Amino acid sequence: TLSSSSAASDVYKRQTQQGLADLAGVSRKTINTVENGVFIPSTLLALDLARALETTVEALFFLKD
Repeated sequence: TLSSSSAASDVYKRQTQQGLADLAGVSRKTINTVENGVFIPSTLLALDLARALETTVEALFFLKD
């Protein structure tokens, strides 16, 4: 299962959901479902989120054992 890291939580706190959505080119609802673990982002969306937040995908998401 894919999970958001604690680093992701810290990074997300610096942006509003709408602000991050605008930077990543998605809806605020998409950001909300990713944050809450309801939606597993595609590789493309994960890369877009990382770029928007000026970090790496690995800093945002990891695989649970």
